[in-house]
Amino acid sequence: MSTFIIQVNGSAYGDSAAFHALKFTEAAIQAGHSVLRVFFYQDGVFNSSSLGAPASDEFNLYRAWLDLAERHGLELVNCVSAALRRGMLSDVEAREQGLDHWNVAPTVVMGGLGELVTGLVKADRLVCF
Repeated sequence: MSTFIIQVNGSAYGDSAAFHALKFTEAAIQAGHSVLRVFFYQDGVFNSSSLGAPASDEFNLYRAWLDLAERHGLELVNCVSAALRRGMLSDVEAREQGLDHWNVAPTVVMGGLGELVTGLVKADRLVCF
């Protein structure tokens, strides 16, 4: 069995990359593979927005990522530089920036490219979407 790092570059609803990443991750786990972490990079950080509110008849990609992480102990990591540049802030970053609001769920860890690299040392494969 393989060990994966999943890198998501596509935004939640801008294209289908993030949806395909989610489905690939689910399928890999169901097939018995290990996923060390999902690393949201570039516009992929928009997948961590807790303020997204799709219509009730639409698939909630944000909720699906959180549910998958909870069910399988999956680590979700936002690239902090990409996130801050795009206005995606955790509670900690909002306080550090002197802002009143934040929009990234506590489930999502804010980290740097170091989290991606350390994961690559342990993983067999990097799959980018």
